[in-house]
Amino acid sequence: MGVDSSDSGPEAVQVNVSEKQNWPTTPSHVVYHFGTSGTAVAVATAVTHPLDVLKVRLQMQLVGQKGPLTGMGQLFVQILKNEGPKSLYLGLTPALARSALYGGLRLGLYEPSKYACDWAFESTNILVKIASGAFAGATATALTNPTEVLKVRLQMNSSLKQRGPIAEMRKIVSEEGIKALWKGVGPAMARAAALTASQLATYDESKRILIRWTPLEEGFHLHLISSTVASIVSTLMTAPVDMVKTRLMLQQESRKIGSYKNGFHCAYQVMRTEGPRALYKGGFAIFARLGPQTTITFILCEKLRELAGLNAI
Repeated sequence: MGVDSSDSGPEAVQVNVSEKQNWPTTPSHVVYHFGTSGTAVAVATAVTHPLDVLKVRLQMQLVGQKGPLTGMGQLFVQILKNEGPKSLYLGLTPALARSALYGGLRLGLYEPSKYACDWAFESTNILVKIASGAFAGATATALTNPTEVLKVRLQMNSSLKQRGPIAEMRKIVSEEGIKALWKGVGPAMARAAALTASQLATYDESKRILIRWTPLEEGFHLHLISSTVASIVSTLMTAPVDMVKTRLMLQQESRKIGSYKNGFHCAYQVMRTEGPRALYKGGFAIFARLGPQTTITFILCEKLRELAGLNAI
């Protein structure tokens, strides 16, 4: 974010040093910085939530079995027919709460993490961007995992919508213990690290390359192209981890073949009993959701940052 330090030459070095000395840390800047990130992710989540419901349902097909899978279109029709349109918004409340917190932290921690690496190693190359994104994503997920558990539980069972997220959380804690709210936190952190690293680093680097080698400047078209590239890369990187995370968070659904011990055991069991392609169950739904969500998030975040007087990502 801010000035790109990858350009060579004395002027670039001087600008980079100045940025280190004057990186703003006022309370208003911190509020705007994390607030714009959280707002952008929450809006994108609200728009793409039905696709997230479809993704979770697709990932839980034929647990422990091989066989033909229901496509996203057919599943969409089945849900509308059997459960009604409102079922496409199951788990929306915890999803929005998670988006505001997780999204704000995930995007918000990227810039200070990259700044810290720049201060320590005097570099913001692609590896630093990947490491900064991974740290931001993993930290954000570790803190907000309970909201993700609630979200996927509500998405899988339409009967829970009458109870609501608070009642469901109480039920989980009373029946399974408070640790159940952190089920799947390992794969969730791995997914978030891979997602944020691939998404933000790709977006950041794509912008740098496009500005350097094309006539594009900061604005809608640059943000649209960069976010599209980022969504493709992040989908390929995170689909298998997302699949494992969903299975672990829905252990109740998976007990028909026995509980998964951890993320690696889950991935092994899925490949052994359902085939390697099963790791990409719901892959198209992930891209159909992650593509628009990434684009909306970055375009809106960039606009909000501009309105708040912050530097572009």
